Amino acid sequence: MDDFPLVSIVTPSFNQAKYLERTIRSVLEQDYPKIEYFIIDGGSTDGSLNIIKKYSEKISYWVSESDKGQTDSLNKGFSRAKGKIFAWLNSDDTYQPTAISEAVSFLKLHSEIGLVYGDANFIDEEDRIIGKFPARQTNLKKLCDGYVHIPQQSAFFRAELWKQVAPLDPDFFFAMDYDLWVRLARISGLKYLPRTWANFRLHSDAKTFRNDNRCWPEMLKVHYRDGGKWFTPIVFKYWLRRIAAPVITWNRFRKVS
Repeated sequence: MDDFPLVSIVTPSFNQAKYLERTIRSVLEQDYPKIEYFIIDGGSTDGSLNIIKKYSEKISYWVSESDKGQTDSLNKGFSRAKGKIFAWLNSDDTYQPTAISEAVSFLKLHSEIGLVYGDANFIDEEDRIIGKFPARQTNLKKLCDGYVHIPQQSAFFRAELWKQVAPLDPDFFFAMDYDLWVRLARISGLKYLPRTWANFRLHSDAKTFRNDNRCWPEMLKVHYRDGGKWFTPIVFKYWLRRIAAPVITWNRFRKVS
């Protein structure tokens, strides 16, 4: 791997003008010298285009057009990417300043690892830290049992592996990242590093709140697709989540309100 392999970052966006500039700046202000950055906007009408145009000279490619949602945007972005390492950052999340350089340094030294991920803070609308994502080491078996522990915002993976398993499943609205982690874990190693690389924003308009009920059914789709049985931890966690969902949602709203 080169000293500074090209890193491709994709930001899917739709009507997130309130947070988008902070997302963009967190990518452009990284201390890593070789980044290509793509913003795939789904036809925003809230002022997002003015923000994107403000930084257009520093963005490798952007488009604003109607699409089929986040998964479609990501597939569009990665289809254009030329980097050796891929990642995506949603338009309401942010990177820590050294995230990319630290991830690249690790992947350069560990060719057996296809995906590396760090910690992520939970932040509110004003960037205040309100919690920590429960990241920890996982593997294929644990993933298939529903123990994900990978914050998507702080995950970086090799482009050559993406090309073996791509594209993201367009039928997934919520769990496209979980599906990708499972597919990558089948062909390569995963590694957790206890370093904070990203900030996962919790706010009342986020789909983490609005559409959380769609996540676990999609995870079960992956489980059964790959031959999973009904008497397993992920199925138990699904039913437990359904029962506890009102309490979980209330607690999240309480933290960001």
